[in-house]
Amino acid sequence: MAASRHLFLRLWGLGTLGLVLAIATGAYWWEKQLPERLQSAIAANDYASCIRTSEQLAALRWLGDGAPEEQALCRQKHAEQLWDQGDPIAALALQQQLVASGHGDLELHRKTLERWRQAVMDQAIALFRQGELHKALELLAPLKGHARSSISQLSATLMEIWNRNQLEQRRLVQLVEQQRWWEALDSLNKLDHPWWQQQARATRERVENAIQALDEAQEHQQHPAVNTDVISGDALDAAVEDQLRQGLDPWMAFSAGCIHLGGHVEEDGPESFCRRSSPSP
Repeated sequence: MAASRHLFLRLWGLGTLGLVLAIATGAYWWEKQLPERLQSAIAANDYASCIRTSEQLAALRWLGDGAPEEQALCRQKHAEQLWDQGDPIAALALQQQLVASGHGDLELHRKTLERWRQAVMDQAIALFRQGELHKALELLAPLKGHARSSISQLSATLMEIWNRNQLEQRRLVQLVEQQRWWEALDSLNKLDHPWWQQQARATRERVENAIQALDEAQEHQQHPAVNTDVISGDALDAAVEDQLRQGLDPWMAFSAGCIHLGGHVEEDGPESFCRRSSPSP
């Protein structure tokens, strides 16, 4: 029994040693193939394969230091490919790795990284101005982990502008429903986002037309108020505005409002005013 057990242990040990040697031999053989595969990938402009091969080469640390310059070149070329193919997020991630590696032309790599980041920010702002807030934020989100705090600040600013305009639009709707035209005009002027301004164009036209109608109606009551028989002031303004709400034009609204208060319209040169039909004693 003891001899059999001893033999089993010897065989197990030899098997384990053989397996370790086989793995080491395989790794050594694979490492010897990697430089050739790396150069072939570079020659074929297969930069994704080049990056994978260089990373494998660098992982076999006891067999050498890898190929940092070749890896930097492949990262640079592959990042440029991704950028040209319309994949800015992947391109920026690879360019960030290139800068962090410290290899290659660092000044050039940093300038490229900054230029690409700015281009993505400009694209996000363009989407935002078109009313695509969520797309703009999605475009900026992957940059927050690698870029400066300006990315987070930009995202926060876009959301703040959007929310402010959205709240102002809701207030505007309420003011228009209540026919508070001057307050509605002030609310319209507070909209500072192109998309929200575009959404409010019809509302602006309605508000400005209503204000113009009020101004025209009030022009008919510019006669001096020293005559106690002249009806003017808040009472006439309210009566005229009530007629405007019913769809009358400014002149008819002025006339109807005057009659409603017990007066009649009189002309005095270029001016018109409302005189009481039964003059006060």
